[in-house]
Amino acid sequence: MPVYKDEQRGTWYFKCNYRDWQGEIKTKMKRGFATKKEAQKCEREFIEMQSGNMNMKLANFVEVYFNDKGTRLKERSIMTKRTLIETKIIPNFGEKPMNEITAVDIIKWQNMLMNQEYSPTYLRMIQNQLTALFNHAERFYDLRDNPCKKVDKMGRSNARELNFWTKDEYEDFIKGFGAEDEMYRIIFQMLFWLGCRIGEVLALTASDIDLENGTISVSKTYFRRNKTDYITSPKTESSNRKITIPKFLKGEIKEYLDRQYELAPEDRIFPITDRAVQKKMKQKTEETKLKPIRVHDLRHSHIALLIEKGLQPLVIAQRVGHDSVNTTMNIYGHLYPNKQKEVADLLNAEATGELENNLVDMATEMRFRKAGGWS
Repeated sequence: MPVYKDEQRGTWYFKCNYRDWQGEIKTKMKRGFATKKEAQKCEREFIEMQSGNMNMKLANFVEVYFNDKGTRLKERSIMTKRTLIETKIIPNFGEKPMNEITAVDIIKWQNMLMNQEYSPTYLRMIQNQLTALFNHAERFYDLRDNPCKKVDKMGRSNARELNFWTKDEYEDFIKGFGAEDEMYRIIFQMLFWLGCRIGEVLALTASDIDLENGTISVSKTYFRRNKTDYITSPKTESSNRKITIPKFLKGEIKEYLDRQYELAPEDRIFPITDRAVQKKMKQKTEETKLKPIRVHDLRHSHIALLIEKGLQPLVIAQRVGHDSVNTTMNIYGHLYPNKQKEVADLLNAEATGELENNLVDMATEMRFRKAGGWS
């Protein structure tokens, strides 16, 4: 289609008709191009995007992908996906047409990333974004050859080597907080003893905390991007939950809230960003000479502590807001080594004739517990 010269402004523009995703004919016009060639190029790319032509460059298809997803993705998910795509995928594939990217191209890209010392989970996150683009192109835009289906995925969805602190290590860390760091102390206490995500803690308002019943209601999450604060729904539906607070922590939270004068029920009780929390954690970790971990690793630390104390996966999954027990076991299952020992001990008891006596003892203990013993 032709492009036009804006004689008054001395620039070029294009104007074309196209059929939208609902089949309606619409008109697109865009002005301000310095040259005729630039206007033609932009028009051509726009038409490709509207038609779903797989000759379009990957960078352009990214916009098609996000337009199609619309409100299906949360704002935070969009930002995270865009960051990964714009920094790790577009620099390598952005100028290539979708139908010319090969499995060999992807293998070379994977090798380049795997040589940069990224964690296995981070590599998998990057891989997932590229796979999502090509799967979308294959499913909705008739991409005939999906190269992502021909190569192994890099990284791992759940790293086996979790980084966390023991209770003793955490107590060494929290000892370093004085009265001047009261807000940070309460934040870290909630992260370690409640297993919350940092965004869930920073989104808490006074109305979310029920000190009378000793519970905290998690129904939203906070994050900051590009100097803008966002409050959205939690990561998953299961993340909406009530968490029971240990008595000692309930007292600390009450003392903190009592000192927050003129705090409205809808006000965030911790008006800071996750970056500030990360900075404070790094500072205190260095002062106490502990092994460095991330803020999110305090959530791992909480779960590891519950596992050590013998809590069952279902209870843990409900407390920390996992979608299912499978999520808990996939991530933390390797922290249950004693279960295999219990099986071996049970089989040994069977072989040595002690199993029957052990079962009698277990039944007696269960009856005693039901009767109110050992409460």
